[in-house]
Order: sequence, then C-alpha cells, then structure tokens
Amino acid sequence: MVPACLLAAAAPAIATTYLSVAEAQRSLFPGRELRKAFFTLSETQAGEIERRADVNVREREVRVWRVEGGGAFFVDAVVGKHEFITYALALEADGSVRGIEILDYRESYGGQVREAAWRRQFVGRRAGDPVRLASDIRNVSGATLSCKNVTNGVRRLLATYEIAVRTR
Repeated sequence: MVPACLLAAAAPAIATTYLSVAEAQRSLFPGRELRKAFFTLSETQAGEIERRADVNVREREVRVWRVEGGGAFFVDAVVGKHEFITYALALEADGSVRGIEILDYRESYGGQVREAAWRRQFVGRRAGDPVRLASDIRNVSGATLSCKNVTNGVRRLLATYEIAVRTR
C-alpha cells in the first residue's frame, strides 16, 4: 500500500484549456483572415534570435499565421514551473504586440498570467524593447515562474518576427 503523503505529492497538475487556436485568432484578429505559414528556423536564425532576445530557442519549428492586411499570429509554449503554458501572441504589421491570450494552463497555481490586466502590459511592445519581468513587466506574487517564462517567450517571439517572419 502507498502512503497517502506520497499520493498527494504525486497529484497531477490541473490542466485548463481556455481558448482553442481558432477562438484566439477570432479574439485577437476579429473579422480578419489568417493564413498558416509554419516554418523551421535555420541555425543562424535561431542563434540570432537567442542573441537579440537573450532567451534560448527551445523549438525551431515556428507556428505562425500571416494576417490579412499585415501582422502575425503565433502559438507558442513555455514551461511555467513544471508544465507547459500554451499562449498566442498577436502582432501588428509593424511588429508591435496587439495582444496575448493564454490558451492552455497546466499548473496547479500561478494562473494569474491569464488576467487581462497582466497581459495588457505587453500591448505596444516591440522587438528591441526591454520586455523584462520586474522592470518592464510587473510580476504577480505566486506566479513568478509563469510570469517570467511567458515574458521571455514574448521577447523571443518579438525577435523571431523581426528576424524570420517580417521579411518572409
């Protein structure tokens, strides 16, 4: 028989899906057509993104859609504390953040990154802007790792747009 204390320690994280990709696309770009434009970063591109964003490129496959009239819609995932947080980032044609949505959150706590006020801090940010937790983006107590990793993911995608998407 397994002691109860070990069962509690092995309890799974709570997984919540808030939006599908299609729902996030309609929310962030209402009435606009999006065209799938997935691609794989070259080693050179990945290295330049890491240099500019100061964030590792974990996956070289980029899930991006081109937006009618300009702009881009990314779907990406970062690790919260232990589990992945899947999010969508919408960029205007000039590369500024239009909005961000949390699609899936799998951690048992720290879901404050889904709060609209926290996500609004990214609107208008561009590649080259600092976009750093605790200096440009406020932290949320109890969600530090989620805040940090989503912030780093946004900074990485801003650099990805400038280096590999805008010019495609």
